[in-house]
Amino acid sequence: MTMFRMGEAAELLGVSADTVRRWVDAGRLAAGRDEQGHRVIDGVALAAFVRTQAGDPDDRADESSARNRLRGIVTAVRKDAVMAQVDIQAGPFRVVSLMSREAVDDLGLSVGSVAIAVIKSTTVVVERPPTGAGRSNGS
Repeated sequence: MTMFRMGEAAELLGVSADTVRRWVDAGRLAAGRDEQGHRVIDGVALAAFVRTQAGDPDDRADESSARNRLRGIVTAVRKDAVMAQVDIQAGPFRVVSLMSREAVDDLGLSVGSVAIAVIKSTTVVVERPPTGAGRSNGS
């Protein structure tokens, strides 16, 4: 079973450790104590909490087979004669999209505008973090 300290859970959720502590204190998120007396959150409980908090960024999610939708703010737009690169900051995540200049112009994308990155990929690489991120009891 993987256990997370308050700061680790906060980093995964993109919130402050104080926010996680408030959720625990309010009973919204269950926590226990490790051998040293630090408050820890079970990974399964944290995942369940995240699922209850997650929502689709708009009503169009059911109209597409792409299920990965990240709502964010456009932080950069670089255009040449044919292509463009659009950077979106969606929470703690930076998403970079290459598209036609025409698509950028048609969508009216500019720095500061809100955009939804819709991601459909047949290849998603999943990696484990370096040792020490999250604590497992070996099961």
